[in-house]
Amino acid sequence: MTYESNIDYARKLDELDPLKEYRNKFYIPQHQGKDSIYFTGNSLGLQPKSTSTYLQEELESWKQHGVEGHFEGKRPWFHYHKFSKEVLAKIMGAKPIEVVAMNNLTSNLHFMMVSFYRPNAQRYKIITEKGAFPSDQYALESQIKFHGFNPEEALVELKPRKGEHTLRTEDIIAKISEVGDELSLVMMGGVQYYTGQYFDIKSITKAGQNVGAMVGFDLAHAAGNVPVNLHSNEVDFAVWCSYKYLNSGPGGVSGIFIHEKHANNTDLPRFAGWWGHDEEQRFFMKKGFIPMKGADGWQLSNVNVLTSAAHLASLEIIDKIGIDSLRKKSIILTGYLEYLLNKLNLDRKVLEIITPSNPEERGCQLSLLVNKNGKQIFDKLTQQGVVADWREPNVIRIAPVPLYNTFEDVYRFVDILKST
Repeated sequence: MTYESNIDYARKLDELDPLKEYRNKFYIPQHQGKDSIYFTGNSLGLQPKSTSTYLQEELESWKQHGVEGHFEGKRPWFHYHKFSKEVLAKIMGAKPIEVVAMNNLTSNLHFMMVSFYRPNAQRYKIITEKGAFPSDQYALESQIKFHGFNPEEALVELKPRKGEHTLRTEDIIAKISEVGDELSLVMMGGVQYYTGQYFDIKSITKAGQNVGAMVGFDLAHAAGNVPVNLHSNEVDFAVWCSYKYLNSGPGGVSGIFIHEKHANNTDLPRFAGWWGHDEEQRFFMKKGFIPMKGADGWQLSNVNVLTSAAHLASLEIIDKIGIDSLRKKSIILTGYLEYLLNKLNLDRKVLEIITPSNPEERGCQLSLLVNKNGKQIFDKLTQQGVVADWREPNVIRIAPVPLYNTFEDVYRFVDILKST
């Protein structure tokens, strides 16, 4: 696509944008009486204006029905986890039986590893990317220790080649093959939080399974951002949060995917809970765990209804658009940001985009490596109404989210950056 570097062109793209109406469905934080340039949807998505309605409906149900709200009202709480299944399945490229919204992300990662990290004396190693999000690092290290192994030996961290910022798919596959019979689990991010690299989920999954390992992904920065096609890519399991691109509120409910080839395998160990038990027998209050079919059988506790209501408000909006339409705009919008940044002609010793230039290898985030006065530049951006994300030691993460960001946002940001 051929871009132009002027405000009129940016406004023309906004006028032609088929998703332009959806910006008005979100609250945009204000700066000096005007809309801020909000580029941190990769950290916390904006609030849909419908969220309060969804929450109020559940508060009203609680008010009117008390405990009977589990079975009465517009959305009975007993079945609440089912109301998000169809939409989540579309977003994640899964079957409804393979997904369920529950708990929080790191809790779910631990629960999944109970089932899918089963090390023994020979096959005990885990492969992940170096510099994974800290929660993933802590979870992997603690699971390794829990099983009696040394993280220094058992955790294999993939790092880019010298002078490069991102991983090459062929290097990931080569390392998986090299570790081979010692590999128990491949556990990586779908989109790397720091660099914004979108990993080749299909190739990585196939390589891991070819050597006999399980393969899982943390999709915190991928869910609602890029198509992940979990079922057709035959991923064993995945986890994600809902408060970034799924706009479901701070600390919002997480989600899991378990491929149907595992979903009804009662021989897989799991930490069982009441809400994962067969719902037809749940209130018999008897011993002996009988899991629900599919991913539902990994649930532990009853649904946190209020946070899940906020989740439904955002999912309703995303479902009307579809992940493919979001992705189409995202590629153009992020491409425009990249074009304008490259037009600045800054020396790489000052500023460098470390996110892959290939649109197929990134989502809607560009990570800017600022080698001189980085924090000072970030603070100046903040003072002028840009809500971006600073990551130590010297990266500014910029995420133009297709749901609510505009081409004019992108143009104005680069114009402000130019003046700093």
